[in-house]
Amino acid sequence: MVQAERKVRASHSPTLKAIASVATRAKGMIEFDPTSLQHLLCPSSAISPSSRKLPHTQPSECIPGCVAGAVRLLKMSRFDGRYGDPSSFRDRKSDFGGGGGGYGGGGGYGGGGKGGGGYGGRGGGGRGGYGGSSKRDLDDIALPAQEFENLIPFEKNFYVEHPAVSALTEEEVAAYRRKREITVEGRTVPKPVRTFEEASFPDYVLHEVLKAGFTEPTAIQAQGWPMALKGRDLIGLAETGSGKTLAYLLPAIVHVNAQPYLAPGDGPIVLVLAPTRELAVQIQQESTKFGASSKIKNTCIYGGAPKGPQIRDLQKGVEVVIATPGRLIDMLEGRHTNLRRVTYLVLDEADRMLDMGFEPQIRKIVSQIRPDRQTLYWSATWPKEVEFLARQFLNDPYKVTIGSSDLKANHAIDQVVEVVSEHEKYPKLIKLLEEIMDGSRLLVFMETKRGCDQVTRQLRMDGWPALSIHGDKSQAERDWVLSEFKAGKSPIMTATDVAARGLDVKDIKCVINYDFPGSCEDYVHRIGRTGRAGAKGAAYTFFTAANAKHAKELVSILVEAGQPVSSQLQAMVGSSRGGGGGGFHRGRGFGGRGFGVQQSGSNTIPLGGQRWGR
Repeated sequence: MVQAERKVRASHSPTLKAIASVATRAKGMIEFDPTSLQHLLCPSSAISPSSRKLPHTQPSECIPGCVAGAVRLLKMSRFDGRYGDPSSFRDRKSDFGGGGGGYGGGGGYGGGGKGGGGYGGRGGGGRGGYGGSSKRDLDDIALPAQEFENLIPFEKNFYVEHPAVSALTEEEVAAYRRKREITVEGRTVPKPVRTFEEASFPDYVLHEVLKAGFTEPTAIQAQGWPMALKGRDLIGLAETGSGKTLAYLLPAIVHVNAQPYLAPGDGPIVLVLAPTRELAVQIQQESTKFGASSKIKNTCIYGGAPKGPQIRDLQKGVEVVIATPGRLIDMLEGRHTNLRRVTYLVLDEADRMLDMGFEPQIRKIVSQIRPDRQTLYWSATWPKEVEFLARQFLNDPYKVTIGSSDLKANHAIDQVVEVVSEHEKYPKLIKLLEEIMDGSRLLVFMETKRGCDQVTRQLRMDGWPALSIHGDKSQAERDWVLSEFKAGKSPIMTATDVAARGLDVKDIKCVINYDFPGSCEDYVHRIGRTGRAGAKGAAYTFFTAANAKHAKELVSILVEAGQPVSSQLQAMVGSSRGGGGGGFHRGRGFGGRGFGVQQSGSNTIPLGGQRWGR
């Protein structure tokens, strides 16, 4: 590295001295000479780069913004040759300073404030810099008042019980439900179906299902299809990966085809609300696949992406809209669509939407939909707040639960819980990777976005093929990370709970809980991403003193699944106190304070050397 501080002393520039001192602490993140830095700092000067010096007449006009710009540049990796490439998937928020949600933030090129000046022009605008209503005061959003009198009736009961299903005795039905861990509640609950043919779908739906190569319905499909096709409201409690998407999408296709065609200006007939972009995109992919033979049009509406293409889809007219609540509110406020034609409403992962604070948006959206609609309400858990919302939105619903109501883990997953201190986590992770890494997919869970970036950066510098995904990443980057992970090109992915919620990635060999989640329910959900479809899986968890309040429940989960419990973990049972972790240890890639913590773009760090074999 060029000794920047020494060179700048010779130029007698106080501003350059300060910046060079920062550069020296950055430990080789960038190399420059004083004249080039002067050219960077004061581009408005007429002096040529070779002879330019900082103007001393009005230093206050340029220095604050210049320092911010130089600091941002210093934060770039010296390995990063792709910065100017818009497809390089850098994390825009952190690259342009540590400020707010948009490009500018509070410390972008233009200096302080929302957006500042210069390149900070996109600061402070909702998620990912594209705006969004999820953080706005919903009282300020005026949606059109809806009239629900003299509504035109619509058809929603399409179920014709198959003769083979009608022939089932009550004892046979009860035995089938016990075998598949199906629990039902409600008035006149229909019998489950055991084959796709027994569901009595129209030929155009059955053709797509058989073409997909499925052999038999999952438990939630076996009981959920008859319920949904009867047109009644439905509460479905099932884990991610249980097949619940098709449990509501196939009846939705039947529902759409029974309604009048859309007229110009009409909104959708089916609305699916989902908590995250990734889940919304996956639902759209399934809708496109299974609705192909019916020529049903759909679109996906989510934040973090340009609104233009989404608006065009809505204005052309689509029968199915899959949306995240915040972006849909934006579209309704802008009068780009309406919900007057919606007669089939799905709330997918309602518990997660409430966890993310979307209840006000959901209420606002539902207020725009006719009350005699059919509503399907899906959740992985059933806490009081989820039940309370369901009681307000649903009328005389069926309820189907897959699995026991007791919290328990998949018995096909080998669980290892190791009690560690905070600073031991990363060395333990490396040791674990050296033991198990063979190119198979590994999912590493973190509690924070910053933690994802920090660990990913360190792993890549140490030669491990890791990429991170979290809510501050642009949609393009998140899509790219998922494609790399699914293809096995980058088989290690770090993620937060929110970003990973709803992701359907097959053949994950192992889940690693680098940080223990906020609840044991989330622990069970996390590790449930491995060991699917009858395959074996493995889950490794780092448990610290700060997690002691979860020890008792975690031990119960391990014992129920026949997993070993260490003496250190057993000793923590009954302890509700735990000292906070010490954060990341100081050292290469973590840094405590300074650029190591704030720098993003971790996914662009080149691998420091191959540490695993293909």
